[in-house]
Amino acid sequence: MLTCVIRYQIDPTKHDQFRRYARTWGEAIPRNGADLIGYFAPHEGSSTLAYGLYNIESLAAYEAYRARLAADPLGRENYLFAQKEGFILREDRSFLKLASGGGS
Repeated sequence: MLTCVIRYQIDPTKHDQFRRYARTWGEAIPRNGADLIGYFAPHEGSSTLAYGLYNIESLAAYEAYRARLAADPLGRENYLFAQKEGFILREDRSFLKLASGGGS
């Protein structure tokens, strides 16, 4: 199992847009095959960092999931919403494997 950690740099004046984006992924991600842990918006400290986390079985499963998400009407709509509103300034993905226990 891999955990995908998406680190977003967002426009600090557009937190509401990011929260809407996150709520939409809350519906679209699970129905397209990933185990959503959650989306996290700034609260205290940095006003520009936000995160999305989900589990996926493998990198091959991730590729299939991304194709389904891109074909999903809600997924496409959310991608377009983010582009139109311009609240995501930078987006980085890392794939992590649990090292503290719980399997290999």
